[in-house]
Amino acid sequence: MKKVTLFRSLAGLVLFSLGLATGLVAQTTSDSAQRIEQKRTELTGAPGMEVIASIAEYKPGDGIDLHLHHGVEAAYVVQGASVQAPGREPMMLSTGATTLNLRDVKHGGFKVIGDTSLKLFTVHVVDKGKPLYDYSK
Repeated sequence: MKKVTLFRSLAGLVLFSLGLATGLVAQTTSDSAQRIEQKRTELTGAPGMEVIASIAEYKPGDGIDLHLHHGVEAAYVVQGASVQAPGREPMMLSTGATTLNLRDVKHGGFKVIGDTSLKLFTVHVVDKGKPLYDYSK
């Protein structure tokens, strides 16, 4: 009887671990490794939409690949930094600046340069069930 219980416990642990690993792999293939989700909820009155609040820190040398969202992204620059897109002059994303990225509009595509990390607070209002980030090459 004890062997059966032990076997079932181990089988349950293995299945749980596989599910957890699958979720982590799925998140990283369509997400930003620097993003830390704070809260997520359904958007009242808009079936199929959700609101996601996150914080992200991009260290010097980190890139933000060109991407789009299936909804709107609002970002607030918590800590500004210098960034540079390929073939362009460096520019400063200043502390306190805000941006709005509209549905399905590509943005990003730059690298943090200098010695200061870029810290962002973002709110996404996006289609539920779709990837938060769709990367474009």
